[in-house]
Order: sequence, then C-alpha cells, then structure tokens
Amino acid sequence: MTVKRMDNVGIVVEDLEAAIAFFSELGLELEGRAPIEGDWADGVTGLRHMRVEIAMMRTPDGHGRLEISRFLAPPVVADHRRAPVNALGYLRVMFTVEDIDDALVRLARHGAELVGEVAQYRDAYRLCYIRGPEGILIGLAQELGENKHGQTR
Repeated sequence: MTVKRMDNVGIVVEDLEAAIAFFSELGLELEGRAPIEGDWADGVTGLRHMRVEIAMMRTPDGHGRLEISRFLAPPVVADHRRAPVNALGYLRVMFTVEDIDDALVRLARHGAELVGEVAQYRDAYRLCYIRGPEGILIGLAQELGENKHGQTR
C-alpha cells in the first residue's frame, strides 16, 4: 500500500483566533471550523473525554491543509512551541511564498519573529524560519530563477 496524498498537518494552539488570523495573513483560507468530541474522537485519539475546537485551513492551490486545534479537555500535557530547529519529532511546516520580504512584513503585524536570517540557497530559494503564533516554528521559502520548464518563477 502507498500513500494516496497527505491530508493535513495539525498544530495545537491556545489562541485559535490568533492562529486563524496569522495563517489567513499568510494566504491560507479558512475551510471550516467545528467542535470535536464524542466516542469516535476519543477512540481515534486515545484521549478519554476529549473536547477540541478545530479550524481547517487550505492553501490557495487547494493541495495542502492545516488543522489548527485548541484542546478544551483533557489538559495539554506537553509544550514543544519553543523547541529549537534540531529537536526530535515534528518540528515545523514550510510554505512557499511569492515574496518572502513582503510575507515577513505582513506576518510581523501578527507577532511573527525571524529566527535567524533570510538565507539564499544557490539560485533556487530564499529561505527563513519564523516563530508564529505562540512560538510555533514555520518555514518560508521563495523560489528563485527558472523552473524545470524554463519559465521564470
């Protein structure tokens, strides 16, 4: 069996409204919001009496989704938001943006902080890491040069 496609990446936050505003500024579109609870949710997560609010956000191309969750119960048990880039486990999600400098200015209004600096990898990308809502690590990439079809990016 092989993977058909990646459905979504999940991020747990304390402030769902701030996270929605941040990722909307980045260009993701709110697909829907819903409370999640019940036996089926307990069963799939392994958490008893789970109650969570989720917001599903979609990338403009429609191929990627981000599920942002705010747990109401049970209490959050660990906090990885300030983990450095070399921490084990899930670390970050990276988005391709049209203009990295413009994205940094717009996201700064939502509290984003540059982790290091904007760096260029060959003639292919400009890249950086930022800390977004609640310190979540997010990567930004701007494609440079020509793509494989000879078209300017």
